[in-house]
Order: sequence, then structure tokens, then C-alpha cells
Amino acid sequence: MRRLFDEELDELDNGFTEMGILVSNVVQQSVDAFIDHDRQAAQAIIDHDHDINEREIQLESKSFEIIALYQPVTSDLREVVTILKAVSDLERAGDHARNIAHATIDVKGNTRVSEIETQLAEMGHLTTDMVKQAIQAYVDKDEEAAKALVTINDQLIEYRDQIMRESYNKIATDADVLVAAMNYNNVASDLVRIADYLTNVGEWIVYLKTGQIVELKLMK
Repeated sequence: MRRLFDEELDELDNGFTEMGILVSNVVQQSVDAFIDHDRQAAQAIIDHDHDINEREIQLESKSFEIIALYQPVTSDLREVVTILKAVSDLERAGDHARNIAHATIDVKGNTRVSEIETQLAEMGHLTTDMVKQAIQAYVDKDEEAAKALVTINDQLIEYRDQIMRESYNKIATDADVLVAAMNYNNVASDLVRIADYLTNVGEWIVYLKTGQIVELKLMK
């Protein structure tokens, strides 16, 4: 029975890791599409949004099945619960990547601001790195790496605030950038929301290791 449980848990664990890699790729692709003004790539992201949703459903179903069949306790139960909770955060992060793809389509053909787009590109790379670090922290069961995610979240908030200030300043001097500027603000906000969900994943990793439910933003 224990061998079967371990095999099922390994399958669940691998599935969660694969979902994290998928979300990381979609976040990067959505930002690249926005910066490159690539509506075709953006539409492909929107068309395949269901891939992440289906992964979430599969992993949730698998988690409930393991709990029902094996009735795990202590650390085993915490691992299943961690995945059950964290997959929802990954799925929501994927939703915000889809929002960025929609913004790519909305802003196409409007006057754009290269300096702000450069900052958004940097912000996008940092967000993608955060997703990768969160998944690696899970794979390594690294509590300290999980806690460090909140620092990246703070950096992304600073980026967002700066982008918003510059967007409003541009609107004040050139009304033609209005549509682009509002989309810049939306994309920056979506990237911060992705970071918020990855911080949640970090909190579940801490729970996995310690059994304690924490709020990392309150621990700074």
C-alpha cells in the first residue's frame, strides 16, 4: 500500500511541477507577444488557455482521489494539501497571462512608448524568474527560497508603480498614447497579480515544511 501511495504522490508531484513550468512559459510568451506587438502569438495564448485550466482540474481530482484512497497523515497529507491549494494559484496566474495577451490585441496599432515597454519587458522577465524560483522551491522543499519570493514581489510592485507614474505623465503631454498607456498599466498590474499568486505558492511551501499557515508579506 505504501509503495502505491508513493507512486501516486510522485505522479501528483510531477504534475504540479509540469504545470508550474507551463505557467512560466505562458507568462513569458504573453509578455514577449505584448512587447513584440505580436497579435498572432497573443491569440495562440488565448486559444490554449484551457490547457492550464485542464491541468488544474486533473491535479485537483488526483489530490482528492489520493486523500480518499489512502487517507494520508502528517507530512504526506501536507504535501497533497499544498498541491491542492497551490494549483489554484498557478491557474489564476495563468489567467493574468491571458489578460496580457488580450492587451496585446487591444493595443495593436496605437501610439506606443518604447521606454515604458522596455520596463515592462524587464518586469516580465522578473515575473517569469519568480515563477521558476517558486517551482524550484517546491521541488527542493526549500522553505527559505519560498520566503524569498516576497522580495521579488516587492520589486515588481516598484516596477508597476513607476510604470503607472510614467504612463500618466505621458498621457498628460500626449493624448495619443492614452490607449497604450492604459494597457501598460493593466499589464503591469497583471504581472503584480501573478507575483501575488506565486507568493501564495511560497506560503504553501512553508506550510508543507512546517505545518504552519503564514502570510509572507507580514513577515518582512
